[in-house]
Amino acid sequence: MAGIITTRRVYDPAEAGDGLRVLVDRLWPRGLRKEDARLDHWLRVVAPSNELRKWFGHDPARWEEFKRRYAEELAGNPALADLENLVRQGHVTLLYGAHDRDHNQAVALAAYLRSRSG
Repeated sequence: MAGIITTRRVYDPAEAGDGLRVLVDRLWPRGLRKEDARLDHWLRVVAPSNELRKWFGHDPARWEEFKRRYAEELAGNPALADLENLVRQGHVTLLYGAHDRDHNQAVALAAYLRSRSG
């Protein structure tokens, strides 16, 4: 994959350098109107399963195990190819709704995608 992958909270203002803006949450972010999101794609099918999302609960103590389990889910997810194709085209910003900017599925997904490109 040749593209650049960044992450950003979906509630943060869009910036000109974001490239394609892709929401990777399974659920629509609370309080955000769809017309205000400035999305190019919503790929909820690459988000963690409901079971994994609930188990993780954004607990930093579970972060390493969450990343491992999420990688297992991603390895068997045929929709991942759609996201990889977008990344090959250029800059993609993975959007998420979580408050924690360091421990969320977009950060884990970006790391997973980067690991597959090398």
